[in-house]
Amino acid sequence: MKRILITAAALALCWTSQSRAEDLVIASPGGSFMDQIVACKADPFKKLANVNTIVSASSSVQTAAKLRATKGAPEFDVVYVDSEIAVPLAKEGLLEKIDYAKLANRDAVGKQFFDPNGYFVTMMTAATTIAYNPKLTEKPTSWADVLDPKFKGKVALPDITGTAGIHFLLAINKLYGGTLDNVDPGFEAIKKIRQNVVMFYTQADQLVPLFERGDIAIAPWYPDRIGSAADSGVPVAVAYPKEGAVGIRPTIAIPKGAAHPDLALKYIDNDLGEKSQKCFADNKYAGPVNKNVVLSPKAAAILPSAEDVEKLWFIDLDVIAAKRAAWTARWQREIAR
Repeated sequence: MKRILITAAALALCWTSQSRAEDLVIASPGGSFMDQIVACKADPFKKLANVNTIVSASSSVQTAAKLRATKGAPEFDVVYVDSEIAVPLAKEGLLEKIDYAKLANRDAVGKQFFDPNGYFVTMMTAATTIAYNPKLTEKPTSWADVLDPKFKGKVALPDITGTAGIHFLLAINKLYGGTLDNVDPGFEAIKKIRQNVVMFYTQADQLVPLFERGDIAIAPWYPDRIGSAADSGVPVAVAYPKEGAVGIRPTIAIPKGAAHPDLALKYIDNDLGEKSQKCFADNKYAGPVNKNVVLSPKAAAILPSAEDVEKLWFIDLDVIAAKRAAWTARWQREIAR
């Protein structure tokens, strides 16, 4: 036993001494999401590994653009991006393969959360759903409520450049009989109420001041953002549409050519640990992927119920990757003009 303890201590000393004075640069979506990435993941890892962690605000789309622009010489060591972005990045050769066998927390995480091709790991579960101001409207029950003419001048919609924008378009499209091969119903439905929209937001936390001031009554948004905003006193609540919210799998990955890939792998392992996962789940209302996490009652009230989880629509990522550019171009012509 003494020999094992000495070995463990030696390994810890080796880890920290090798890491000393290094900067681990992490790309994370901004706002309240990044606040909790720092508090629950980056800062604890800084103390554990004796390194300097730098967290840079960057949306999934912005991170993808930066990785494409700096192909093979990224400014980041670790990136948080939605799975819709991670899949094409992996196909473009912009992500390093992750050796899952080196992750001590691998067995505590469901197999479905590991990219079968080895390029990224889902670090939480989330959704695009409906946010509403309970002071201004009753709880919505359907995606159709977002398009109700009664919300003229009181609705915000996500721009298609973000995950919520793609999801809202496809949810509305499905509601009105469209398919992934025919998005005409979705575009037509949104075009009809385009003049009613206060803002087509491109950053998730742009909605915070709109709800805070009472400028909007309803918007597609994320449960984690809704919970964080409500905690700060913003009059906003979460509603899950009867048709089902759209599932999101935010991922963590290592860019191809990252300066510190071994340290990045240790960071990912720590991210998946029970302590990190519980902190993020309870404070950011994120569905944990570590099976050992027990949610606080407050987090459980924001996250989808078992029934709502069963209704989550996880859209084929390959289809999104193949059609995203065409959908975006059409959005710019017909909606954003």
